[in-house]
Amino acid sequence: MRQIVLDTETTGLEPALGHRIIEIGCVELIDRKLTNNRYHQYINPQREIDAGAIEVHGITNEFLEDKPEFSDIADDFLDFIRGAELIIHNAPFDVGFINHELKSLESGLGRVEDFCSVLDTLVMARNIHPGQKNNLDALCKRYAIDNSARELHGALLDAEILAEVYLSMTGGQVKLSLDGSSADTGQPVVDQPHAINREGLILKVQYANEDELVAHLQRLKAIDKNSDGQCVWLKTEDSVSEPTLQ
Repeated sequence: MRQIVLDTETTGLEPALGHRIIEIGCVELIDRKLTNNRYHQYINPQREIDAGAIEVHGITNEFLEDKPEFSDIADDFLDFIRGAELIIHNAPFDVGFINHELKSLESGLGRVEDFCSVLDTLVMARNIHPGQKNNLDALCKRYAIDNSARELHGALLDAEILAEVYLSMTGGQVKLSLDGSSADTGQPVVDQPHAINREGLILKVQYANEDELVAHLQRLKAIDKNSDGQCVWLKTEDSVSEPTLQ
């Protein structure tokens, strides 16, 4: 199984407003293992980069002046991703930009979906961790992945980090043997309850002493007073009998 973890950096947020891709970074997974096969390319967008975007990724107009245009790298890029499953965090953003670039080419190469299937790890993360932050930094913290080098966004670095996040979300350690090996199922990790063999198990019962019973009753009475007589523990039949106070 060949998968490509992909990220892009852009001049802004909206391809419909003429924003373009300025960096593509990809790393390859074969059978869920990272290979040394990577694709990384800076691209001259033939337009200015928004100041807000530069603050995010640090890529300047001057740096891109001598870089190739998208039309120069399109064939090599498509050859790299062809037939793979693309793994992207917030896929509609990156795929939308790539498709916009492909559409602008006179050669009519098609759309990303004509070459690859696409898996959105943001959707996956929201399903696994509903109601929580699921951006890349939050996921790194949740899965104990070192992203200390990520002072600025960068397509290749973010693709490498996302690959680790994806592998953690979809596998991780699910069975530990005595030799330290683990089984990787490729499925989201779900903690499974383990049955306890209680046969022959003798449990020691520790009863409260007199001082503890007095302190407990005083606490209940304080709760009862503060709740206008609504302390349910004083009303139950199973309540501990009031000890004799000295």
